Formats: sequence, structure tokens, C-alpha cells
Amino acid sequence: MRSNKVSFGMNWEIRFSRQQVTAWSGLAFLRRMMDKMGFSEHLLSGDMLPEPKSNRGYSPLTIIEAFMVSVWCGANRFLHTEITRHDHALCKIFGWKRAPGHDTFKRFFKKFDLESSSQLSDHLFGWVFNNIQFDNITLDCDSTILTRYGDQQGALKGYNPKKPGRHSHHPILAFVNDLKLVANFWLRSGNTGSSNNFRAFLEDTMRKLGEKTVGLIRLDSGFYSKEVFEYLEEICLDYLVAVRFYIPIQKMISLEQNWLYVDEGIEICDTTYQSPEWKKPRRIVVVRQKVKERPKAAGKTLSIFEGTQDHYTYRYSAYITNLKLPAAEVWRLYRRRDDSENRIKELKQDFGLNSFSLNEFYATEAALTVAMMAYNLMAIFRLFILKSEVQHTLSTLRFKTFAIGAYFLKVKGKTVLKIALAKQRRKWFNGLWNTSNQVQTPLIFPIA
Repeated sequence: MRSNKVSFGMNWEIRFSRQQVTAWSGLAFLRRMMDKMGFSEHLLSGDMLPEPKSNRGYSPLTIIEAFMVSVWCGANRFLHTEITRHDHALCKIFGWKRAPGHDTFKRFFKKFDLESSSQLSDHLFGWVFNNIQFDNITLDCDSTILTRYGDQQGALKGYNPKKPGRHSHHPILAFVNDLKLVANFWLRSGNTGSSNNFRAFLEDTMRKLGEKTVGLIRLDSGFYSKEVFEYLEEICLDYLVAVRFYIPIQKMISLEQNWLYVDEGIEICDTTYQSPEWKKPRRIVVVRQKVKERPKAAGKTLSIFEGTQDHYTYRYSAYITNLKLPAAEVWRLYRRRDDSENRIKELKQDFGLNSFSLNEFYATEAALTVAMMAYNLMAIFRLFILKSEVQHTLSTLRFKTFAIGAYFLKVKGKTVLKIALAKQRRKWFNGLWNTSNQVQTPLIFPIA
């Protein structure tokens, strides 16, 4: 009878091998996709990348690719980029002679100034949307807070509810909701308001989108201002903006009687409102949800009723819009904007948005712009290669798809990547490999 007993004693010995082994052979999918999209050729076509001063220096293409690969492998600060430095097999997959160390990345990004950082952003974001065949997009703009603990340029005291009094940066981002892509990124000082310089940011975003048509823009209450409304109406762009609950708004809502039943505990009101500072009235859609029936409902209570029973009865949300859709559809349309919060959360947790920081302002902006490109390439991979109904985060994909051991061998003069993969998963790997090999640009959005 065969024994199933396993010995746990130290009955084995240690030996070493000079074989070039990598734990990240799954990143070959991304390498193949990038080759098919012409990423390297496009990156080298620009003249904004600082060239090395030494003959032994790394090429800008190697530095940028290695930085993105380090992020995909789990780096979310510069020191963590050492994860790829001694992985010679991974270097061979991406065609590098050797991988840079974290000091190389720092020195490289410190060479960027305002002009070159802006050119890099235009070059990278513009390339993404030139490679995707999709129009009439929904654009979500949002800002976030990046707390800083040093004396970095632009790190100033500003609105920071989680770390009051701490220095921070306050970047603004634009997302294409339909494709889960970052359309633009600006780093800003910590004392900047959400809507500060919004007009210039949106103009810059439109330029990066090229000939793409923006069908709708959605903004949170940080962008609630007369200047924003007037500008969006000036360029004839449909908008949907969350309302700030100033006292006049609350009084108007408290006097409203025309509430329409939508669902159990949900009522909606469609009316107009004109601030004393506005030249004309605008449409406002107000939603109230009964706390007793929907205790987890999002929204705000009316502070003018604080201390009374009415203060705790409902939670309200309101939206200024120029859309002609029914009120309930306006509300449902805005609720989809919550996905931008998920994108920011993923960028912070998996792509180092909150932690890739240098003392120089534009060095930080350039580094984060490349991190945004790493995110966009990963989003394209999820959308056009994996084609999964579930949008897995990078941390999930890292261990589900990319963390696959492999090593290189020479077989009859041909270089072969030997992948350590269970037999039942090999069909899946071959399927992804064939899909990444068939990528053609422009990429067509895979929805019927």
C-alpha cells in the first residue's frame, strides 16, 4: 500500500543556478500588446524626453518602460522599483540590456520642467485616444488630496479633512467613464480649490482627446460655481454638476411641494433655481431619501432644520444640469459618476498616485503622468485583451495573470520562454497570447 506521508524534515540541500528566471512572465502579454500598438515608436517620436549625458546612461525609453513595469509588479514608491532591477529574464522580455535602479528614475524625472512635463502629458494621453475608436464619451472630472510629509514644492496647507493642517498636493484628473481611462492629469499645489483653473484644464483635456466628441461632463460639488456653468454653456457642452448645499438652496428645497414618487423611500423634484449671482435660472433636480426606510442612503441633511425632527427625516442630493432628460434619469446618470472615485482609489493603492513624490514639483508631475500611462495601458489590457465582465484591480491581476514563473532556454538556436504553468491553465494562457498578438489599432470598443 502506497504511503501518503510527507516528510517535513530538513532532508534537502540548497544549490544555485545561473538560469535567468522571472516571476512575472505574464507581463509578456502587455509587452506584445504595446508592440502591436506601437508604444515604443511613438514615445521616441517626441523630443521632450531628456537624453542621458553619459554613454553608459539608460535610454529614456528603457527608463519609462521600466518604471511602468515596476508599477505593474507592485512598486508604489521609488525604492520599490528595485523589484525589477535584477530580474534579467524580465529585462529580456521587454528588450532592455539592464533595468535601471530607483536613483536613475529620480534623476530622470528631475530633468523635467513645466514645458517638458506638459509635452510628455500631451504625447502620452494623446497617443492613447488616437489608438481607440470610440466617440461621444462621458467625461468625469474630479480632484483629490495627496498628503505630503516633507517640504516638496507645491505642498501647502489647504483643504485636507483626513489630515487637517498637513501639507498636500491637490491634483485634478479627468476620466473617460465609458472606457475606464484617465484622460488628463494636472498636479496642483495644496491650497488650490477644486474648480481652480478648470477652464484651462478642460481645454487641455479636449486637446488631448483630439477629434473625440464629449457628449456629457459630470462634476462633483467642488466645481459648483457660476464661472463653470457659464463656460460649459458657452462651449455648448451638456453638464451635470452636484449642488453645494448653501443656505438659499436649502430654503428653496424646504419649500418645495412637488415631490414625485420614484421608489420606496425615494422622491424626486424637478424645478429651476436662480442664485442672486446668476444672470438666468437653471434646472435643478433634487432627490430626497427617507432615512427610516433607507438608513444607508447617500446625501446631506438640511442644516437649517438642525435640532428638529425634520433634520433627521430625509437625506438630500441635488444636481444642476442643462440636460433635457427626465429627472429620474438625470439622477441615475449622475450616480454612475461614482466610478471615478473607484479609479482614484485604485490609482492611489496600486499605481502610487499618493506616494511617487519628489522635491521638485514638475518632477513629481512627470513621474505621476507616467504612472497614469501605466494605468491606461492596464485598462486597455483589461478591456481589449482580457475582455472580462469584472474589472479586476491591478493587485488582483498581478497574482491572477502576471505572477507566473518562467525562464529562457536556447532550443536549436531559438530563444524559448519556458513557462511554469499547470496543464489546465495552459489553454487560457495561449488564448490570451493569441488575443494580444491580434491587437490592431485603432482599437475598437468591444460593445455591441
